[in-house]
Amino acid sequence: MKILLTIALCSVAAFSQTKISTKGKPMEQYETATLGNGCYWCSEAVFQRLEGVISVVSGFSGGTVPNPTYEQVCTGTTDHAEVSQITFDPKKISYREILHVFWKTHDPTTLNRQGNDIGTQYRSVIFYHNEEQKQIAEAYKKELTEEKIWSDPIVTEITPFKQFYRAENYHQNYYNTHGDQPYCRLVINPKLVKFQKEFQQKLKKEH
Repeated sequence: MKILLTIALCSVAAFSQTKISTKGKPMEQYETATLGNGCYWCSEAVFQRLEGVISVVSGFSGGTVPNPTYEQVCTGTTDHAEVSQITFDPKKISYREILHVFWKTHDPTTLNRQGNDIGTQYRSVIFYHNEEQKQIAEAYKKELTEEKIWSDPIVTEITPFKQFYRAENYHQNYYNTHGDQPYCRLVINPKLVKFQKEFQQKLKKEH
């Protein structure tokens, strides 16, 4: 589970959704990726900074309980994973590039765990939305396995997308509105520094 000091913060966290202009483009021009790679506060902060990403919503997917609450998912009994649902412009960033960031910003060899966040809700998983995404994800995973990028086997699940449940409002845009909180400073900040250094050419101008 997340570091205990964050639990008390959740009940008082204020919600401030980032407004993102789509400049009149119809939504059909965009694509969706649904990815689980640990705490969605971390993942949201990473993907929000990528050029071509329109929006990132934190939520749950892959489980059996409809409309789960965060507290239910934390029990590990819903089978849901914490995920980021990413809307992106394929003319600016490809699905493979999204997956590149996904692979590089978490450890896909730790089963049901990322750092101090432990449980099936923190599993590494790609929920593909169509056959093309499935093929890209499976081929990419095979490449990484053959290249032996990590010494341990990749445990990332690649499974069909079925349903996405949006997390409570206080989880949305969390890092941008609560960057001074302990979990953000101790866990998310180091990850963002590493990410921004490695992906400088893919960042939005404001970052």
